[in-house]
Amino acid sequence: MNPPDIPQNEANRLQALRSLALLDSPAEERFDRLTRLAKRLFDVPIALVSLVDERRQWFKSNDGLQCSETSREISFCGHAILGNDFFIVEDASKDERFADNPLVIGAPYLRFYAGYPLKYLGEGNLGTLCLMDTEPRTLSKEDLDSLKDLAGIAEKELEAVQLATLDELTKISNRRGFISLGKQALSICLRQEVSATIIFFDLDKFKPINDKFGHAEGDRALIAFANLMGNSFRDSDVFARLGGDEFVVLLTDTSYELAEATVARFAASVANYNKKSNRGYDISFSEGIVTIEHDQAYTLEALLNRADSLMYANKHKQ
Repeated sequence: MNPPDIPQNEANRLQALRSLALLDSPAEERFDRLTRLAKRLFDVPIALVSLVDERRQWFKSNDGLQCSETSREISFCGHAILGNDFFIVEDASKDERFADNPLVIGAPYLRFYAGYPLKYLGEGNLGTLCLMDTEPRTLSKEDLDSLKDLAGIAEKELEAVQLATLDELTKISNRRGFISLGKQALSICLRQEVSATIIFFDLDKFKPINDKFGHAEGDRALIAFANLMGNSFRDSDVFARLGGDEFVVLLTDTSYELAEATVARFAASVANYNKKSNRGYDISFSEGIVTIEHDQAYTLEALLNRADSLMYANKHKQ
């Protein structure tokens, strides 16, 4: 058996995949209807929309396979995402890459696989729309064209997910995206018994920027702040624009003291930007920091409210 190689753009691909907050999410009709249609169109027992992360292929939509995921090491889709066209195995039992694969020599005894990679906004292939059969078979050109068309619809649905969780102006997560990713992050902290910290940011004197320099300049300030967040916090941190001039970041496995030090470094980064940009105004902010331990029961919404209250208390002290 040949495990799939790792794409050269793996880091960007995984970051894009996580930004969608689809992994381990409930079934959705917009994806399920595609696998139902594919299964019926191609008369196959199995049709999937798969997403491939570091260690597994997880099925966002699954029609016909009696599991929700398999390891990446034995996956067919792990091979399919390495290219930008169809990946087809007509008879896995006669293909040296898969002949001894557990999915071939054991249930569901796969023989045929056809997958088309799901490309995403130039960040790589996140997964596939694929067909599987327990009997060897081939696909006609018309079949291939139809499979590609269905994959194109799946790609559009992935883009729609991102648009719904992405702030249009700053291109970072919006409130919906933060709530989705943040809940997952807090759940991981609970399982791993580590602390988590939320920092709520509000820009100071933002209205005068709009009033004096215009809304286009205000937008420029918001974009700059979001970019500084992206450059200052860890890849594992979840940050977002909640709306208006309010931003938030969730740091996992981070104490209150470490969060304070992180805010100080971020403030220095903002000050350096102000000095270099020389736009006639300075970006500044107030923050509220809330840290919880893994044995404390708080919802993400409750933590946001606490951090928001602390932020306003700090702002009023200025």
